[in-house]
Amino acid sequence: MIIKRIILRLPQSLLVLFGLSLLIFFIARVIPGDPARVALGPLAPVEQVQNLRQKMHLDEPLPVQYWIWLKAVIQGDFGESLYTRRPVARDLVQYLPATFELIIFSFLISLIVGQISGVLSGYMKNSWFDNISRFVSYIGVATPVFVVAIIALFVFCYLTRLFPFGGRLGITTELPPQITGFLILDSLIARQFATAFEALKYIFLPAASLALAHIAQESRITRASIIENLQEDYIFAHTVYGIPTSVVLFKYLLKPSLIPTVTVMGLDFAVLTCTAFLVEVVFMWPGFSRYGVNAMLNKDLNAIVAVVLVIGATFAVVNFIVDIVVSFLDPRIRIGSRGG
Repeated sequence: MIIKRIILRLPQSLLVLFGLSLLIFFIARVIPGDPARVALGPLAPVEQVQNLRQKMHLDEPLPVQYWIWLKAVIQGDFGESLYTRRPVARDLVQYLPATFELIIFSFLISLIVGQISGVLSGYMKNSWFDNISRFVSYIGVATPVFVVAIIALFVFCYLTRLFPFGGRLGITTELPPQITGFLILDSLIARQFATAFEALKYIFLPAASLALAHIAQESRITRASIIENLQEDYIFAHTVYGIPTSVVLFKYLLKPSLIPTVTVMGLDFAVLTCTAFLVEVVFMWPGFSRYGVNAMLNKDLNAIVAVVLVIGATFAVVNFIVDIVVSFLDPRIRIGSRGG
């Protein structure tokens, strides 16, 4: 079934990415400002600016520019960044793992804390735990992520000094061999456990700051779903028959209650690739989102298009994974897909 879904969804995803590349490519080139002039500065000679425009094919018609760019991208060449003066593909290899490590760690925190608090709040409706959880959720939803990051930085890095600040590792720490680009995983593979523990200390605070709003949202959705499913007849029947509470909760109640939460969690994971720059800036995290913002501020055309395509691909992959997970949680979807 999974292979069948991949075959059905892959052409759709490729078509969406193609349309997204068309849209962002033309938007990036019609917005005001000359990328060549921005790259070289206001004092650069006209001849030098014109040479760079020719090198970037900016003097060609837009369809020709897109065709030239598309042929290069198919070969893995996203062009040269006007901001870093390096190939965009090399920048992506450097910055993407840092952001994805931060996002994955943040996702795990929100998954564990959000689901536990949501399930307990729903099952113990109107209890002291439910009231505290709802109050904290309201604060988490209402507080912008950069405010949370600044407060966490001030309290835990400056006042109490419980966590280090700035970057992914200390300056004097020996870096592990780059295998995946994820510092914690690479350190564990290289058996540099002290480095892995230090990387964990550096990533925890920015990841927790990034996760707070998603913990609040996912906890509220899970709570509402638990409360709704508690009213179902089959849950009442299982309780009347004397089935233990833990079995009812984890075997019969939790599975259908997670369906709306899984969908939201998938979208949250993809959205984190866009919103992580707020935390990356505060904690000086050398990540992909911060790189994308700098590219937009400097009108770095090649980098802008590559960043948007990566974000679009992330949404496509996450939506596919959510579709698979939901189909396992809800048998009606599997039966419907087989019948179709």
